[in-house]
Amino acid sequence: MEIETMYEQLGVSRAVYEYGEAVLRDLRPRFDAIDQTAEYNQGKVLHAMQKNRVNATHFAATTGYGYNDDGRDNLERVYADVFHTEAALVRPQITCGTHALTVALSANLLPGDELLSPVGAPYDTLEEVIGIRPSPCSLAEYGVTYAQADLKPDGTFDYDAIRSKINDRTKLITIQRSKGYATRPSFSVAQIGELIAFCKGIKPDVKVMVDNCYGEFVETVEPSDLGADMVVGSLIKNPGGGLAPIGGYICGTKECVDRCAYRLSAPGLGQEVGANLGLMPALYQGLFLSPTVVSGALKGAVFAANIYEKLGFACVPNATESRHDIIQAVTLGSAEAMVAFCKGIQAAAPVDSYVTPEPWAMPGYDSDVIMAAGAFVQGSSIELSADGPIRPPYAVYFQGGLTWYHAKLGILMSLQKLVEAGLVTLPEGK
Repeated sequence: MEIETMYEQLGVSRAVYEYGEAVLRDLRPRFDAIDQTAEYNQGKVLHAMQKNRVNATHFAATTGYGYNDDGRDNLERVYADVFHTEAALVRPQITCGTHALTVALSANLLPGDELLSPVGAPYDTLEEVIGIRPSPCSLAEYGVTYAQADLKPDGTFDYDAIRSKINDRTKLITIQRSKGYATRPSFSVAQIGELIAFCKGIKPDVKVMVDNCYGEFVETVEPSDLGADMVVGSLIKNPGGGLAPIGGYICGTKECVDRCAYRLSAPGLGQEVGANLGLMPALYQGLFLSPTVVSGALKGAVFAANIYEKLGFACVPNATESRHDIIQAVTLGSAEAMVAFCKGIQAAAPVDSYVTPEPWAMPGYDSDVIMAAGAFVQGSSIELSADGPIRPPYAVYFQGGLTWYHAKLGILMSLQKLVEAGLVTLPEGK
């Protein structure tokens, strides 16, 4: 059977497939560079596992209190070595990225302290955590204030504004690496390192936390290599490799991580408790596979930008820019186009491919959100997914793909649905 026939069986017309192949011909050097990064990061993960003598006993399940859970404790040593930090907290009890960030913030901020974001507004779900939008148990409710320095119009740091915001009460600075639901560039690790150095130059004792979600293993270095006191993320994003069914991580200084452990469990208990419930094989193997999985997602993001930019849609990053996370924003210009795009991603899924995604009032967001995600793990952002708030500029955020080939299919299916809806016309001869 010809490959074109297989794609037709999956719902992709020959015209859409041929357009995709024409785009792909120019991307081979980009893909080779992505593979080189994956190879380096695979070695980094493997070295950490070998150093910590991972063996079959570390896969044993624990229940109840989880006392003396050597597999859990060793996984945290592996993460600390991968991210080059003093300590790590890696737990299935952390339910999502927002939860991991909440633990890190609430553990390291006290009443009277101030939290500063030098990169503009935080991701939507953190607005209630901080108290920008009032919520029970927000940081604001516990007497933590919040300050923000907006980015310049070109998406770069406004150092003068940042300097003016740092004061005696500034205890913790939070830097969001990825763009979130904004059409700004994501930040490179080098840029984050420069920002950390600037902030610590003004106030050496200030703590810096980096929301590392979607960025792990995209580059050969992490923000913890360049001065971050904590890097925080979700295991159902990059570092879980598509196998972790739940969990989050916080890697950083021993002081910060100890406080996070006390906040996650209870003062006096810290990292001593927390059963692994039989999840260790998935968490170890997911981390091992993560560099390769991330490389497939990155290829998908590059492919998507090149597919849609050539059709006249604004993309962030654009078709040629370097990559610092796995997210590809495509500004589609209308709610109808967002829905069609997401229908294509859903139709390409191995799970729930027959489901039609619809916008809905998702908890934690201030506008309806559409999400396409036929995933093995609910909400897993490293699996093929697309989502976005139904509001101007009507941008959809594509990410993931456990394999490059699945990411490719998803992007072609998204284009197919736009073509069928009469919202996109392919170039002549494609």
